[in-house]
Amino acid sequence: MKQKIIIAAFILLASITMHAQAQDPVAKNKSYTGARATGNTYHVIYQLDSGSPEIIKKAIRNIKNLLNDPRLEGKLEVELVAFSDGTEAFRKESEYEQGIKDLLDQGVLIVQCMNTLKERKIDKSELYDFLAYTPSGNGELVIRAAQGWAIVKP
Repeated sequence: MKQKIIIAAFILLASITMHAQAQDPVAKNKSYTGARATGNTYHVIYQLDSGSPEIIKKAIRNIKNLLNDPRLEGKLEVELVAFSDGTEAFRKESEYEQGIKDLLDQGVLIVQCMNTLKERKIDKSELYDFLAYTPSGNGELVIRAAQGWAIVKP
């Protein structure tokens, strides 16, 4: 009888220990390697409406990092839409041309809002010649969201 109690206590203790280890957030965190990309295609649109050099550089860097994520290789459709002050990133004299061209070369759709150009009286000739255009940056975001695209605002 005493042996049965000892065995039962041992089994109970082992069970509690295994349950505690399974619930240990540190152990669980150490084994986590990121979400699995089980879908065939992922769609994301980056909203650039700030002329801040830090924000513009951050947007370019964020997109580059996304494109370099091995889980998403060959599964991404990415768009960068600029409007409002974000248009500054697309001006010919800006420092961002090479970074933006690199994104374009990797298949990112680079889009400028026409409303901003009209409101600010900016001619297309003042901007990079490789841009695509949309009637409204906000409209682009709304349509993409309705199509299931993730929206990222750096």
